[in-house]
Amino acid sequence: MQRRAAAGMRAPKNGERLYPAFPYESYTLIADDDVLAIKTYLFSLPVVSASPPPNNLGFPFNQRWLMGIWAAFYDPDNRFQPHEDRSPEWNRGAYLVEALGHCGDRHTPRNLGQALDNRRKFAGASISGWRAYNITPDPISGVGSWSNLELAEYLRSGHAVGHGPAGGPMAEEVAASSSHLTSGDLKAAITYTRTIPAIRTHDLPTVKTEPASELPTLIQARVDARGREIFEGACASCHGWSGISLVTRYATLTGDRAVNDPSASNVALIVLSGGRAQTKDGEVTMPAFADAYSNTEIAAVANYVTARFGAAPSQLTAKDVGRLRQLSSP
Repeated sequence: MQRRAAAGMRAPKNGERLYPAFPYESYTLIADDDVLAIKTYLFSLPVVSASPPPNNLGFPFNQRWLMGIWAAFYDPDNRFQPHEDRSPEWNRGAYLVEALGHCGDRHTPRNLGQALDNRRKFAGASISGWRAYNITPDPISGVGSWSNLELAEYLRSGHAVGHGPAGGPMAEEVAASSSHLTSGDLKAAITYTRTIPAIRTHDLPTVKTEPASELPTLIQARVDARGREIFEGACASCHGWSGISLVTRYATLTGDRAVNDPSASNVALIVLSGGRAQTKDGEVTMPAFADAYSNTEIAAVANYVTARFGAAPSQLTAKDVGRLRQLSSP
């Protein structure tokens, strides 16, 4: 039964193997009873007819049989086994984080074989241009300085005071998944992640937590004045000149990892694509500006935001933004 359930996650009914974009190397840890419960729920939903897009993978990526070789090296096909030397809470957290939540598929970098590099577990990764940040207990580049209450609130609501809001794929994860966890499950997941070895991500500086000035001044001579103009016209009314929003806490920029990331990739992507979150305060919407501004202008406002509210200014170029546009396109 276990082998059949696992095999079903690796290949559709026609026998073609799946690529690990579907995270079966994490889902293989899910207990068979839980897999069948998920199946029962999915089969209870209304039927929708839809045709999948055509497969346009070129050689050799269209040779799906090669994934059998990949799986022999990187997919042990094992169910989660509790650790007898750990508490029930720790084991529950490990099961949630590693299997059902498959957090490693977003936050762990990959090796040359595109398998998870667990020597750097949870040290951060990049997916379609979005940076999934370091969630190890490192106090500077990870979440070691966050309290358990702050982590729980972030996972529950998509925001933690002093740390900013979730954005992009993480906002989707909160809305569709972690916001539905019980308090006990949140506590268990945090207990487990606290035991992961801390890893320093050297390209992430210490997060700036103090608000910026209320005055709309140009931060530095090397920051494009066009960035300030765009921020003044499109952003300041919601985010505020200090970075602390008077409209909604979800628009507060102070303490946010994205604006303290010198790559500014997440800042540029949220400006391009916008975002929407259903919170306990109601729906919060960030408009998309992809059609309103050029790549040069998006780079200018992203660089202004990191210089004003972050620990180190970014130096995004129009070429960088163009690449992000392509990576994030459906």
